[in-house]
Amino acid sequence: MTTEGYLFLFLVAAVVAAVGQGMAGFTVGGCLVSIALGFVGALVGGWAQGEFRLQEPVPFTVGDHTFPLIWSIIGAALFVSIASLISGRRRR
Repeated sequence: MTTEGYLFLFLVAAVVAAVGQGMAGFTVGGCLVSIALGFVGALVGGWAQGEFRLQEPVPFTVGDHTFPLIWSIIGAALFVSIASLISGRRRR
């Protein structure tokens, strides 16, 4: 994959994580943490997709790599929800 492809995937991962954090209602950190959550969400979502043989309604292809967009958002939301449970978020 080219450098431009990786940069584009970083951007997509940041957007996916932002949507996942919005769905979960909890923000863990800044931009770099959001990008990391996007990749973790992609891993969790891709694993769930393969494990349960689920279809990807919106496959996102960059170069020769496919990024599971919908399952990444779901994975990021689940990961952020679990992080908020572990951290003991305070309600105001």
